[in-house]
Amino acid sequence: MRRALIPLVEALFRVLFTYDCRGEENVPARGPAVIAANHPSYLDPLLLSLQVRRPIYFMAWDALFEIPGLAWLIRRLRAFPVQLKRPDPRSTREAVRLLGAGAVVMIFPEAGRSLDGSLQRFQSGAFRLACALKVPVLPVTILGGHEAWPPGRILPRPGRLTVIYHPVIEPLPAHDARAAAQALSRRVRAAIAAPLPPGRRESAVDPQ
Repeated sequence: MRRALIPLVEALFRVLFTYDCRGEENVPARGPAVIAANHPSYLDPLLLSLQVRRPIYFMAWDALFEIPGLAWLIRRLRAFPVQLKRPDPRSTREAVRLLGAGAVVMIFPEAGRSLDGSLQRFQSGAFRLACALKVPVLPVTILGGHEAWPPGRILPRPGRLTVIYHPVIEPLPAHDARAAAQALSRRVRAAIAAPLPPGRRESAVDPQ
């Protein structure tokens, strides 16, 4: 099913958007990895998957799995539910299982979409996971997503979308797990923020 969906979605993207992808060679060809990206729109999981030929699993807001039709679709796109308002051991266990099996797991460290297109405060879960399992993190920057589908708009509008895959970042050895996760978070955030316009690298607006 997914093999049939992705070419159709990619063709639709080419019609609606000017779509540019850079750094695909940085995506690991094999082995486990965490993809960490900014989250400006609902388009993001599909955007990040279009040029990656490996299966990608991703955490998605659990409320989306209660919507008939949408739940069916996102499950077939390899989404699994996560609670955004509180720690979710179930989603963490699923991510650990997938990474242990050598899969690629996409986690948005901002937890929710950015309301203003700017980079929000990062949650630590993705980086604690990467450090605990000694898994590399692939930082990804999405440009143009907020302009194409800002909060409050029912449908996306045509525009230019750019996805930049940065070189992977390996967790550094450390005796203090918390300090290691914080250091990894800072390095990944710096990579994601670098291509963003200066006014979009920080935001005072709480994520949705």
